[in-house]
Amino acid sequence: QVQLVESGGGLVQPGGSLRLCCAASGLTIGNYPMTWYRQAPGKERELVARLSSIGFVTNYADSVKGRFTMSRDNSKNSVYLQMNSLEPEDTAMYYCNARVGGRQDYWGQGTQVTVSS
Repeated sequence: QVQLVESGGGLVQPGGSLRLCCAASGLTIGNYPMTWYRQAPGKERELVARLSSIGFVTNYADSVKGRFTMSRDNSKNSVYLQMNSLEPEDTAMYYCNARVGGRQDYWGQGTQVTVSS
């Protein structure tokens, strides 16, 4: 059974930092593309960062380039999202996604990030 468990969210002031973690079980993250998405109230879910399984290429949404960094630790079977220079517009529920076989999506329960003074 595949499980993705996000953690690390919270309340932070503008300009602050958070590090999100997505711990996986039931699959080996190094074998699949892993993606962070976010969804703010009243908005559609959007891709934040994606780490490919081949070549470990990372793609970022334009809105987070230069501020967010996605990484992978195969020994811990986890992916991370380091978020710096956070802005109120980054407030959202953040979700971890694994895509298996090009079409089967697995999601975590999400972790809330709130950026506010």
